[in-house]
Amino acid sequence: MSLPTFSTQAELFSTAGLSARLFDQTDRYRLFAKLVYPHLAAARGGLESCYCADNGRPAIEPVLMLGVSLLQYLDAVPDRQAVDLLRYHAGWNFALNRQLGDPLFHPSSLVNFRHRLQEHEESGLAFKTILEGLVEAGLVSRHSRQRLDSTQMMGRVARMNRLDCVREAMRLALQELEELTAQAQRPSFWVGLWEQYVESQVDYRASTEVLSNKLTQAGADVWQRLQWLGQPAQSKQSAGAKVQGLKRIFSEQFDVIMGQTTATAEEKESLVVAEAGDRSEPQEAVGDRPMGQPVEPATEAGNDPRAGVRQVPCGEQGEFAAEGMGSRATVQPKGKGQLVSDRVQNPHDPEATYAIKGRGDQKKEHVGYKIQVAETVNEVVLAPGEPTRNFLTGIVRQQGHQSDEAGEIKMDEEQAAMGMEKPPVRYVDGAYVSAQKLVQAQAEGRQIIGPAQPAPQKDGRFTVDDFQINVEERKATCPAGRTNTQCSRLVEEATGKIDYRFEFSTQCHDCHLRAKSLGKDQRHRTLLVGEYHSALQARRQEQRTDAFKQQMKHRNAIEGTQSELVRAHGLRRARYRGLAKVRLQSYFIGAACNVKRWIRREVWKLQQAARTVVAEAAMPPVN
Repeated sequence: MSLPTFSTQAELFSTAGLSARLFDQTDRYRLFAKLVYPHLAAARGGLESCYCADNGRPAIEPVLMLGVSLLQYLDAVPDRQAVDLLRYHAGWNFALNRQLGDPLFHPSSLVNFRHRLQEHEESGLAFKTILEGLVEAGLVSRHSRQRLDSTQMMGRVARMNRLDCVREAMRLALQELEELTAQAQRPSFWVGLWEQYVESQVDYRASTEVLSNKLTQAGADVWQRLQWLGQPAQSKQSAGAKVQGLKRIFSEQFDVIMGQTTATAEEKESLVVAEAGDRSEPQEAVGDRPMGQPVEPATEAGNDPRAGVRQVPCGEQGEFAAEGMGSRATVQPKGKGQLVSDRVQNPHDPEATYAIKGRGDQKKEHVGYKIQVAETVNEVVLAPGEPTRNFLTGIVRQQGHQSDEAGEIKMDEEQAAMGMEKPPVRYVDGAYVSAQKLVQAQAEGRQIIGPAQPAPQKDGRFTVDDFQINVEERKATCPAGRTNTQCSRLVEEATGKIDYRFEFSTQCHDCHLRAKSLGKDQRHRTLLVGEYHSALQARRQEQRTDAFKQQMKHRNAIEGTQSELVRAHGLRRARYRGLAKVRLQSYFIGAACNVKRWIRREVWKLQQAARTVVAEAAMPPVN
């Protein structure tokens, strides 16, 4: 057997005839170049607004940056590896209309490109561009059936307890203020706060009582700092992002009760430090010295080194008198029931909120965001091996505590901004269904297919679902067949919400079902329902039918879509901090998922066409 000709002078990176040898008609990089890249190039007009026309050095081609960012999410690679693939990977270069050896850029340029998209409100450009391509290809209709559901996204921060959250916010604010405030302008209590919150940590082996006292003391210290920042001379320092975060956390975690009297001279002499017994360092006497003067060493414990606000002896209440304010303030941590659901859980990402999903063994807790995903619903039965015909038409992010109903409203707004119409039919779960939504959809000629939440159960008694209620006629019939004796229309002044109260009064006195209808010490049955209860009642009855259960099968596939986004594209965890950056990430994930499905769909069509040609060639000629 003869050997082929061998030469050591062959070109190392020869690309002559590369596309024909490496990329056949079904190769995904060839299809990316054929299907996707032309639409990315057409989106250059939208990218131009993110750059200056004649200012600074020439920018890296934005179409290339958009294509690289999209391939990153397709192949799940970070910035540095993406640039390496652009250097060595023939498929990436072919997909992006480049040649091996073309000039490259530093990985940080991808970070700057994402910042440009975010700053110029073009985060959804890639998703919108791919969606427009799918519409042009006839794979997505602007007025199509959809299914909608939400999933969790974990933030890039841990959930902090209340004490940690306040102390960390104080530390960040002090570090920010250090850069903005000259040494001579710092108040005399600066050193004490810096030692307490920047250079020290809490001993979590301490008792619950000690930790509770530290939370109260932290609130007093924050209030002291905010009072100093509230002076006109400190307007520049109080405008920082970390200081604003500290103000927000303080308002969420503490109550301030202002007094009406000025501290007397005797009371000033009795001022003590709430945590003086916990300090091993010598304390500083402050007296009535103006802010900014040098601090002299203390001769006796009892005066707080953090002058400007001095604390009165009040135990654990955090009470102190502010100098120059003429009043006393008591700072107290709020009770657990007073805390708001959207409060800051970690000052490093104030927009990542706490949320709970499920109950019992299925209960899941997280700090982060919620992602709403909308997908088309194609009722055509797929052939064996045929890839999905459904594509994402919207992907919306919220704070973790927000409701699915609010997410649906936001989804409609963002789809409208991308040229999509409200779906004629939307398949959802019970979290999106309410009486008002059902009536509104019916008035718009649309359908919401989803189960309504059942009426609350009470000790085995009859629920509202066991009664036939006609709000329009103000008539209700109980399980015993008796009608109500009275109906009242109630209007809530604050919200304008309308309810109807049905009462049976004398009808319950001799009823044989009285024990199953009334509770202990209850004389007659009363029902309170909303003004749209008739629509809700009709849905609860409809969802028991086989036809409705068959329709609900169209919603089930959204669970698989969410699993695909989580497992293949990293939707479960945020890459960045902040809702704006999470928005950018989710849009790129949605665009990558649509590109992948588009390419798989095209590969299947090409394979089917090839099989047809082979089958026709194998058929015997017709005489």
